[in-house]
Amino acid sequence: MKIITSIEQHDFRPSVATIGFFDGMHCGHRFLVHQVTTLARERGLDSLLISFDRHPRQVMQADYRPQLLSPFEEKCLLLEQSEADHAVLLHFDLAMSALSAYEFMRDVLLKQLHVRVLLIGYDHHFGHGACDTFEDYVRYGKELGIEVVQSCEYQDEGQHVSSSVIRKALLSGDLDFATHALQRYYSLCGTVVHGFHIGSSLGFPTANVSVDSEEKLIPADGVYAVWVDLPDGVSYPGMLNIGNRPTMDNGAQTTIEVHLLDFSGSLYGQKLTVRFVKYLRPEQRFSNREELVAQLQKDRIQVEQLLKR
Repeated sequence: MKIITSIEQHDFRPSVATIGFFDGMHCGHRFLVHQVTTLARERGLDSLLISFDRHPRQVMQADYRPQLLSPFEEKCLLLEQSEADHAVLLHFDLAMSALSAYEFMRDVLLKQLHVRVLLIGYDHHFGHGACDTFEDYVRYGKELGIEVVQSCEYQDEGQHVSSSVIRKALLSGDLDFATHALQRYYSLCGTVVHGFHIGSSLGFPTANVSVDSEEKLIPADGVYAVWVDLPDGVSYPGMLNIGNRPTMDNGAQTTIEVHLLDFSGSLYGQKLTVRFVKYLRPEQRFSNREELVAQLQKDRIQVEQLLKR
């Protein structure tokens, strides 16, 4: 797989392609990609995934702040792991947003990317206003020499899977569905920064994580069982809290703090990857420190039962 970010510097071969934002690269996306690669092999063509370097709404709506499952760098890594031959990340700007579906197919797909077969997602629309139908795409394709095919609908045990549905699951603490739909643990990457050492004072020292991307979706407030991957390749089970520490800080700003089981040492300045395994409970306000520590001990036992090998 090759990620292409500058189409002017790449000589594209005729391909079977599909278009999508591919946020999270979930099982529905993988199902679509498999159809593309299968059709490409049958036709003796390259397989090409077409996406964008930013969410289109960021261009159309200046104050829009996306909350993504996979911001740009993470999306690139996920695309690289797919079975397609190439992925191109088009620069989405006002000029591109103004292109009609016909113009996009003619000027970008045909003239620049040399697409011969376009596989369109079951409910996907593109072009200015996103008002064209699948029949319109087929008609444009016949005129331009692009065969247009509609993908099969993907459902998981009758349940619709999409990036927006996964986001809602993460924001409601439904990690089981998110993990199943993503086919991996949801994760975030960040740098360990200095905090107020509240965890240490309770006997549960924590690493305060500053997430690398402002566009990364943060799951619901609460306590989680997680895996923490360190830069040296070692992974530790951990208990993570997202919230404002109501017992100790009485409503401070939201923080992400993780206590690594059986770890000693300093992590300040290091990059961590946190993989969310299980939502344990919502964040709670306790009457005193003793009640909080007692609950943390219960949380630790639950994490050990879930993750310790």
